[in-house]
Amino acid sequence: MTTTETSGSGDVSRSLELLWGTGERPSRGPKPALTLDRIVTAAVALADAEGMAAVSMRRLSTELGTGTMSLYRYVPGKAELLDLMLDRVTGEPLDNDAYAPESPAWQDAVRAMARGYRDLYRAHPWLLKVNQSRTVLGPSAVRGLDTSLSALQGMGLRDPELISVIIAVQCFVAGIVRIEVETEEAAQQTGQSEEDFWRSQEPFLAKAMLSGDYPTLAGLSDDAFSSQFDHFAFGLERLVDGFEALVRQRAATA
Repeated sequence: MTTTETSGSGDVSRSLELLWGTGERPSRGPKPALTLDRIVTAAVALADAEGMAAVSMRRLSTELGTGTMSLYRYVPGKAELLDLMLDRVTGEPLDNDAYAPESPAWQDAVRAMARGYRDLYRAHPWLLKVNQSRTVLGPSAVRGLDTSLSALQGMGLRDPELISVIIAVQCFVAGIVRIEVETEEAAQQTGQSEEDFWRSQEPFLAKAMLSGDYPTLAGLSDDAFSSQFDHFAFGLERLVDGFEALVRQRAATA
């Protein structure tokens, strides 16, 4: 899965004006028939259905039933629109009680954070193809970071470490969901199911295992690569275990 878009690659000042509500309404021309909210909503829906490659100002104008130039009265271009789209979907987990921690414990906050990221990437797989190293911080992004940091305060870690906890969780979840999304994409693009793909390799792998050249792999149990194993749950709990070990260490030396 290659990166096709980069956040913060347009007019950052203009994106910030739009994100923080200081530049939504056109200053000249007839009474607008569109709204910035409607444009961003349509762009997100299009990206969800067909990927970011399908999102263009011309295609959006068709979806919205308006002229392409009308869109430019609201958004300078696709780069700035991407910044608005990212902030829009970033706020989704914050408005859903399903992602609320089950208790005040920071461990549950980490678990809730991971579930939120997982469902966010599943709902908007195009996010995994966007380079967000220069994310333009709008209200949803800032609110999300503030909420996450507040929930993790009980860990007693230094501020850079709290930021690192968030990064670690986000990167872990993105990696897991990326595998899921790419597996689905491969099946759609090739017309061959995941089961058929691996089944076609069985004769060759069976012969390789009997050769004695790969003793460790040959000694694995039959369910070693089972699709029923929950790698998300396993990895998440190991992350929590690691964080707990650090928290205990800090508490003991405080």
